[in-house]
Amino acid sequence: MSETPQDPNTQGGEPDGGAPEKPSMTLIAQYLKDLSFESPRALESFQPNAAPEIDINVDVNGKAVAPNQYEIEFSVSARATRNEEPVFIVEATYAGAFEIKNLTREQLEIAMLVECPRMLFPFMRQIIADATRNGNFPPLMLDPIDFMSIYIANKDTMRRPAAGQA
Repeated sequence: MSETPQDPNTQGGEPDGGAPEKPSMTLIAQYLKDLSFESPRALESFQPNAAPEIDINVDVNGKAVAPNQYEIEFSVSARATRNEEPVFIVEATYAGAFEIKNLTREQLEIAMLVECPRMLFPFMRQIIADATRNGNFPPLMLDPIDFMSIYIANKDTMRRPAAGQA
């Protein structure tokens, strides 16, 4: 009888030395960490004018909080301006606590920066829409975000300076 080699893409195995454990990712909890809405010129912003320009920034950060447990923070900042004057500013940080097991370092990075925020996105989208609607503006509906493309672009950006110094 031949032994099945252990998959190099997993870490650890069954306690009895059997087959390696399968990768897993579980959302333990999700929560709003920070929410801010400002309408500095509220009365003026309701006068009939052209639609404001909206600038949206997104950020994702992750950190280990315990063995196999990670907190992923997904932040969005949206600033609406008209004639360079602020109409509204909304900022939110939504987070999730995840248990992630049996992934390589590269797979873990992708899970934390791509898959976890993808799971949190619908909730963040609703929070931003509700905040702007509660400020008496049309709800700001975030377009779907391609976290994998952002991840790849950031990896390419990090590689370029290192390649230029060699």
